[in-house]
Amino acid sequence: MSIPSAIAQALDRIERARQASGCSDRVALELAVKTRSPEECREAAQALSDLGQPILLGHNRVQEAKATVDAIREVPGAQIHLIGPLQSNKINQALSCVNAIESIDSVALVQKIDSRATTELPIFIEVNVSGEDTKHGCSPADFSSIAEAVAASTHLKLAGLMTVGLNSPAEADVRRGYALLRELRDTAAQQLAISANKLELSMGMSHDLEWAIAEGATIVRVGTAVFGPRRLVAHG
Repeated sequence: MSIPSAIAQALDRIERARQASGCSDRVALELAVKTRSPEECREAAQALSDLGQPILLGHNRVQEAKATVDAIREVPGAQIHLIGPLQSNKINQALSCVNAIESIDSVALVQKIDSRATTELPIFIEVNVSGEDTKHGCSPADFSSIAEAVAASTHLKLAGLMTVGLNSPAEADVRRGYALLRELRDTAAQQLAISANKLELSMGMSHDLEWAIAEGATIVRVGTAVFGPRRLVAHG
């Protein structure tokens, strides 16, 4: 299946899930483009543009974002988010090629990025709602202090919350984690005296986006359902 056809199918899934959940808000498709070539990224960005969708591509690695940024930005309005963990020594590189960072997980990282940023940068706080050791993100207990650090920063703006759901086929268990992220979002909105609908919920992927949308996701990150299995990449 072609990339545009697969994107159209993913958008259809999102719309059906949105209607089934009774959700009146829009749900954006973020394409997870890990291991994809510059040409594939550009084709995907163009397909989103042609369909009148937000042009949102998420990279797991700063190096891959740098390698594809020129191709992606050939499509007017394209946005690149970093959705993988950010190491301190990659902050400057990230700032040069991404529009937002979805993987903020500590007060220290907030402060390091803020000290190097020169313009306003939207960020998402990543929360490990499942408690799995294999997952990145802060603990729910640490979320509030990170949100306060973002609010106190000079350049960072809290744009939303992000999580990777529990790795389980049990719908109730997976949805419990997504509900927790929504509750943290609502708490943050009160804390910061802003409307909850101004904070995105980036949650749900190819295998569980329907469950995430039922719990209020505003962005779902889809990779394999559009591009097929990830390629194995050797990192030297």
